[in-house]
Amino acid sequence: MDAYLQAGLDALGDGTRMAIFQRLANGPMAVHELAGTLPVSRPAVSQHLRVLKDAGLVTDNRAGTRRMYQLDPEGVARLRAHFDVVWERALGAFQRAARAPAVLPHAKKESGKKESGKKESGKKESAKRGERHGKDSGRNGHPKKYSGSRAH
Repeated sequence: MDAYLQAGLDALGDGTRMAIFQRLANGPMAVHELAGTLPVSRPAVSQHLRVLKDAGLVTDNRAGTRRMYQLDPEGVARLRAHFDVVWERALGAFQRAARAPAVLPHAKKESGKKESGKKESGKKESAKRGERHGKDSGRNGHPKKYSGSRAH
């Protein structure tokens, strides 16, 4: 990962800088305009803009007595290219997983008849215990029976 990309990702990790970045996506703005929309002071906005500028995500130009800030298309393109690669890899992995034959958990084990018999007899025993006590546990496919009145 190149240094500018890492710096850009790090810079956007801060909520205030991300908010500034998102506002600048609408077009150039001066520091006082940005500060008016954020819960931080003008000097704090200036510091955040300096970090974004050092990361290659923002440029500035003088407009009379004001300095206008805007997104740097090259920095944004660098971020976008990175996320395009990540997205393509994720989609490729998803497609490979979707095309792969399903592997059932019990298909992995080559179990003998003993193990299979134990499970069956365990289920049968459980059903028999429920019958002996006059209760339906709900595990044998029948709904549980409730005694007393219940509002439905």
